[in-house]
Amino acid sequence: MRTRLHEHFETVVRPALMKEFSYENLHQCPKIEKIVINMGVGEAAADSKKINVAVDELTAIAGQKPVVTKARKSIAVYKLREGMSIGTKVTLRRAKMYEFLDRLITIALPRVRDFRGVSGTSFDGRGNYALGLKEQLVFPEIDYDKVDAVRGMDIIIVTTAKTDAEAKALLKGFQMPFIN
Repeated sequence: MRTRLHEHFETVVRPALMKEFSYENLHQCPKIEKIVINMGVGEAAADSKKINVAVDELTAIAGQKPVVTKARKSIAVYKLREGMSIGTKVTLRRAKMYEFLDRLITIALPRVRDFRGVSGTSFDGRGNYALGLKEQLVFPEIDYDKVDAVRGMDIIIVTTAKTDAEAKALLKGFQMPFIN
C-alpha cells in the first residue's frame, strides 16, 4: 500500500535529490527510515491512571499502540522508583510513517498557535531531525473535551542521510516548513 507522501517521494523528491547531490545509484539517495514519537508523563509517578490516558491519546495520533517506558533508576527528589511508568513511545515505519508525516505537515503544524515554521537547526549531525510539540491538541484525532491535561511530545524523524544538508533537502522535499 502506497500513501500519497510515499508516491511524492518516489516521483518528485528522490529524482530532485539525485540531481542535487549527483548520486549515481538510487540507494545512495537518503530516505526516511522511521519516526519515533515520545510522550513523557511525569505525573504518572503520582497517578498511574494518567499513563493509560497518554497511551490512548498516542494510539489515536499514531494509529499504532505505543509501549510504556519505565524508569531505569530511582530518583528520590522526583519520588520516582525504578520500574515506574514515566512515558510512552511509538516507532512508526513504512505506510504508517508516511501517513503520520503527511498529517503532521499538512494538518497538525499549521494548527500550532503563532506558528511561523519549524527550526532548521534541530538536526543531530547524522541526518536525524528532532521536533517538539507543546500540546497534543493540534492533532484532529484528539477530542478537546476529553483531554484531562495538555501534554507535549517529541517527534524524531530518522533518515538514512549522512549529513544534515542531505536530511534538510529531503524534508524540504516533503514541504516541511523550515524558518531558517
